[in-house]
Amino acid sequence: MNAPSHKITIKKYANRRLYDTESSTYVTLDRLAQMIREGRDFVVVDAKTGEDITHQALTQIIVEEEARGGATMLPAGFLRQVIALYGNSMQTMVPGYLDAAMQSFSKNQAAFKDAFGSNLFADMAKRQMALFEQSAKVLTGATPPRAAPAAATPSDDQDEVAALKAELDALRTKVDKLVR
Repeated sequence: MNAPSHKITIKKYANRRLYDTESSTYVTLDRLAQMIREGRDFVVVDAKTGEDITHQALTQIIVEEEARGGATMLPAGFLRQVIALYGNSMQTMVPGYLDAAMQSFSKNQAAFKDAFGSNLFADMAKRQMALFEQSAKVLTGATPPRAAPAAATPSDDQDEVAALKAELDALRTKVDKLVR
């Protein structure tokens, strides 16, 4: 992610349209979200007053992302806790704490990807799901148990389990090294 070293200015007009001064085009909140994912930095200003309204724009992006359906990233309990902190004496400490926590999370995520590769869990999940589906079919009677040909014996399953255990042990070792 090679990000420009300068902040792009996005002007928000009274008609709620957003104008990217770098590309001289109108943009959407979805485009702003994409810019964030690309590592591009921007500031959103009210076109009339010049007031920095970046915080409100970012909050609006989050609200729209959460409203899209599917998996939400911010659980209701977390949101309740944040709301409860408004007006609380701890309110001034929360932004710094959350920012530091997210920076730490990002750093750990990057280290984890470096150590294990980005597809590690996806690959493991696919294998586990395939085993689960096969077991579910057998247990529900959807397919009869495999007639074990001469080459496919219980030891094949044991070999696969042993391989998974070895992979899990290797992962534990890598995690232990990261933690230290």
